[in-house]
Parts: sequence; structure tokens; C-alpha cells
Amino acid sequence: MSLDLARIEATLLAAADAAAARTLPLFRTELGIDNKLEAGFDPVTEADRGAETAIRAVIAEAFPDHAIIGEEWGSSGSGRYSWIIDPVDGTRAFITGAPVWGTLIGFAEDGVAIAGVMSQPFIGETFLAVPGRATYRRGGEPTPLRTSGQTELGASRLFTTTPALFSTPELMAKWLAIEGATRLQRFGLDCYGYSLLAAGHAELVVEPFLNTYDIAALVPIIREAGGAISCWDGSEPTAGGNVVAAATPQLLDAALELINRA
Repeated sequence: MSLDLARIEATLLAAADAAAARTLPLFRTELGIDNKLEAGFDPVTEADRGAETAIRAVIAEAFPDHAIIGEEWGSSGSGRYSWIIDPVDGTRAFITGAPVWGTLIGFAEDGVAIAGVMSQPFIGETFLAVPGRATYRRGGEPTPLRTSGQTELGASRLFTTTPALFSTPELMAKWLAIEGATRLQRFGLDCYGYSLLAAGHAELVVEPFLNTYDIAALVPIIREAGGAISCWDGSEPTAGGNVVAAATPQLLDAALELINRA
């Protein structure tokens, strides 16, 4: 049976709207913050939990036989089709009032994400991909998403959430190598950095230790915009891991060679 891509796209957008109805009323307000970790700080809020509940309800109504994997409420169902949710990617940004968080919803077939949305409802931006098309919307009609087409490391703009993620000497050596080879580096953008790459405003994102819900929605957005993305060993990144995203396949190859040589 062939996939109904129009229905998948409509579900992604409806789920993102349902999440926004839960996140926006709480953004830049005094809200309670829980910590998932006994040692360290991994924040979660009412916005995260409520948004995922709303997303799950939309997906379950549209595709009751599909699996759902979410950061806050875990996994349900099984089969070759799955929806992968991070209701608020960038909770640290959310609780500090910075509008670079986003709602991530990915759709995977046989473990590979082929459609996804990144919604930043405070700014009103939507980055969307389905097979054959990636689009950007901020009011008005959607416009095509295209990466910059850059192939050279030395001319590239690089994002990572924070260099502190490269928490061992081996990992830090890899970060310093890619940092030293690129033109400009910026930090703290979470999913928004990958979206800016897809829109042509940066060329590389390099991050370790990603979970599937951190990256699945972004994989098709980058690929359908002309970019390339993989784990550092060249494997499929939908399930998470150490990830590099690039504006072109050539740039990805150059980044992978440098990372693996460091």
C-alpha cells in the first residue's frame, strides 16, 4: 500500500498547531521546571508534556496503527511506520525566553525519517519536508528551502549547541579540528541551527549524543533542501548518535574525513 503523503503532511502541520496551543501560552511565563537528572540538569516543563500529549492525540486519530516515539511519554505501537516527537527541542532556550526552541515531529518508514516538521510558533516559522519537497513558511505561501550549496570547509558557518557537549579529550579534539577548519561558529540554537542550515544561512551542524527525537524530524528537512546528514561513521542518523549535517554531500564528506582523522 502506498503512503498518502498529503495526509502525512496535513498531520504534521495539524500536530504542530496542536503543540503550539500548549507551548505558546507558557512561553516567557513563570512556569515550574522539573529536572530529569539526579546529577546535572535536564529540564522539563508543563509545556513539554502538554505539547507531546496534544501531538500524540492528533497522530493517533489520523494513523491509529502507526508507532509513536516521544521524548516525554515514551514509545507506543510497532510496525514499519513511526512518528518521532520532541515537543520542545531546546527546553533550556524555552525557559530562558530565547525563541530558538522548536517542536519537532518526524515520520519514519522502516527506521529512516522521510518527512518532518520543525515549528517555531513564537516567530511563526515552519520548516517542512515530505519526499521530493522542503518548504519554509512565515506567513503567506510556503517557499522552497534550499541549502547554500557550499562545498568548502574553509568558507563554512558552523553550529553546535555548546562545545561542552564534546566532553572527553577525544571528542574535544574532533570539535577543535572542525572549529579550526571553518569560518564562523555559533552556539545555542538546538533544532533551529539545523533549520537555518536547510535555509542556506549556515553550512554545518556537528553534535554528539543525539537521541532519535532530537534529530529524526530534521533529517528529511536537510536532505530535501539539498543537504546531507549522517552519523560520524557514515551511518543513517534517524535513530540518533553523533551527527553531522552539511549543506552538500561534498561538504559532508570533507567534515567526516576531518572528524574521523582528529
